[in-house]
Amino acid sequence: MKIFVTGIGTDVGKTIASAIITEALEADYWKPIQAGDLENSDSHKIKTRVKNTKLTIHPNAYALNTPASPHLAATIDNLTIDLKKVVEPITNNHLVIEGAGGILVPLNETDCVIDLIQPDYKVVVVSRHYLGSINHTLLTLELLRNRKIKVAGIIFSGDENTSTESIILNKSGIKSIGRIDNEPYFDENVISYYADKFRENLLEL
Repeated sequence: MKIFVTGIGTDVGKTIASAIITEALEADYWKPIQAGDLENSDSHKIKTRVKNTKLTIHPNAYALNTPASPHLAATIDNLTIDLKKVVEPITNNHLVIEGAGGILVPLNETDCVIDLIQPDYKVVVVSRHYLGSINHTLLTLELLRNRKIKVAGIIFSGDENTSTESIILNKSGIKSIGRIDNEPYFDENVISYYADKFRENLLEL
């Protein structure tokens, strides 16, 4: 199984969700494009939060120096992101692929994060509760649907908001995998706790 983790925007909890899925499925992890924080990248964060000793973290296709939209970070590095060079790693294991920001984050003058999604990927959307998140979530799901990309499930992030969660699920018809609370910290034990909670739903994707 290949799971592509995307979000309704930046800093909504994609990396935490990716760690939980990686732990739950004892999967490999791949962040195709990392922009900035190369000394404490999302790959580093996965490594320190996942207990699974079988974990393989595949190298970024692009590791850019500036914490900015990938198209801009690449320009600053005198590069142009070429999707032909974003080659999925070969593995016999489950693979968790983490996007960058939301699905319309530009990678170059023509391509966006959504263009990284392959037909055999199961897409998981992370939705974080904030004022406006219903609109952002439904817009994300609608665009994916218009591109004929099936969304396998939603992970909610933040304190419980039953009104927000129910309206999104009812309007979209998408399955909820679970919700990640606003924990004081996320270490191996917390990630493992959520992995146990989410595992059954993930295996049914």
